[in-house]
Amino acid sequence: MGSSWAAESQTNTTEKSCKELKCDCNVMWSLIQQMSTRRLCMSKGPNEGTFVFYASDRARRIAATYARFYLETEDFGDIKKKGRFYWMALGAFASKTVACSLDDVRVNNPVLSSVHEGLAKGNLWLFFDISGWHWYYTRFNGTFDTCVDQRDASRYVKPVQDQMKHYPWKNEALPKIKNMSRHAYISEGFNLVRKIETTSDTNKKAKLQFQHLMAIANHEQGVILQPLIYDDPNFSKWIERQRCDLIQRVSPTLQLAFTSACDIRDTQLKSVAPDGTELEKFHSRMAWIGEAAQLFDSLMQSRREYMEQELHTIAGWVGIDRFSELQYLPEIVP
Repeated sequence: MGSSWAAESQTNTTEKSCKELKCDCNVMWSLIQQMSTRRLCMSKGPNEGTFVFYASDRARRIAATYARFYLETEDFGDIKKKGRFYWMALGAFASKTVACSLDDVRVNNPVLSSVHEGLAKGNLWLFFDISGWHWYYTRFNGTFDTCVDQRDASRYVKPVQDQMKHYPWKNEALPKIKNMSRHAYISEGFNLVRKIETTSDTNKKAKLQFQHLMAIANHEQGVILQPLIYDDPNFSKWIERQRCDLIQRVSPTLQLAFTSACDIRDTQLKSVAPDGTELEKFHSRMAWIGEAAQLFDSLMQSRREYMEQELHTIAGWVGIDRFSELQYLPEIVP
């Protein structure tokens, strides 16, 4: 493949004439970064926009994007392959949970500003990382294996790098997550995606989906969120303090509810972190995530219609903006 970002061509009078432009991996990764950016922007005119201001609105757009990836309604999706991006369904519920936490007055207050900022930062930069791998796979599938180890945000083309200078927490985040270049779990996860795509045996596919989910979960938790927020002493100390009895009584329950609402009374539809979970510690956190993933998988097998309906609801938040939809404020459903 070539390496040029721009090309020149003579004008002519031939209708619909064109010139072939070959892009290298870095150019294609730069194009993919633009897709992630546009999803979190409000258009202000041709080629102009601003980031959605409120972090909870961004988190809902992110949840919507994850749901759309799973449902194969995202750009370049393939409805015949629904189910291959299994982590994305779980990720949609997780980002919804982050959005609810960011709106919760028990988190969104000056005392817990470090927690609020950490959740917003982790949610945003995980999205930039994880959506990129998935959009590349769907848009440039034929070169994914060639380019998977060449993603490096520090090498993106200049217009994209200039744009990224305005990203929140950019100078802090990119060094901690190695410029979004680490890909061992990603390679494992997408190798499993290819197997899911070509497997007709229902039981075998279900096992592959769960393996894929855990590979991506190890990436998002260990490669992105651990160094980015959980190793930050300002964030982790507040997470630790919330485990003391007094503060715990007035803090949000640490849980993942499988509903488009913020919470649900049906205990069979949510995973509550076991007592003693130390959220800031990777192995303790992953033990709970493993349990939540098993519950999620069980629900996807036994109550798929319900789960996918909730995901369709979440997918509808793709253009959400603050105050435009009051029903997205924290709520509980029966």
